[in-house]
Amino acid sequence: MTEDVLEVAVAELRPSLEALLMIADQPLDETTLAAAVGAPVSEVSSALTDLAAEYADQGRGFELRNVAGGWRYYTREEFAPVVEAFVLDGQQARLTQAALETLAVVAYKQPVSRARVSAIRGVNVDGVMRTLLTRGLVEEAGEDHSTGAHLYRTTTYFLERIGVTSLDELPELAPYLPDLEDLDDLEEELGGSSSVVPTDSAPSDGSA
Repeated sequence: MTEDVLEVAVAELRPSLEALLMIADQPLDETTLAAAVGAPVSEVSSALTDLAAEYADQGRGFELRNVAGGWRYYTREEFAPVVEAFVLDGQQARLTQAALETLAVVAYKQPVSRARVSAIRGVNVDGVMRTLLTRGLVEEAGEDHSTGAHLYRTTTYFLERIGVTSLDELPELAPYLPDLEDLDDLEEELGGSSSVVPTDSAPSDGSA
């Protein structure tokens, strides 16, 4: 890999990295981050290390960790009780219409990627999917061999909550959802990424 990259001031490099890491749903390696911000890998590596140290020195409620070959934000361990109490409280909240619709798509099209769920609903579902994962209604189910995208499916807890023993007992709604071929066309129209479609308006308290 060459070092022929864009000129990025250090003052702009750190906030650029923070912005990317803030929306990441999985650890991002330094090469990927360097390509995204247009800076040498060595500078990105140094900036990430400095950011991690800065957060630690300031005693922030989160930290930046290098885990499994990639960087990602995590809640600081000493604040785990606060986060746990908040999440458990959110478990008692009713699902919003957006969450119910997203859950229905996953249930009938599983295993399915976020991009395909977004294509069916016509909106970005990243926030809602995170809520469903936190509530234990949806879980990861490997990766799509052709795209590498994470796949998702419903959990046994989901079946318990709706009072059925298997997915075969779900009502016949699948025929009304788009076929895979139709989804490919939809994803092309959306630019092949869920990030270009509107985002569901979900409450900031995670009760979507």
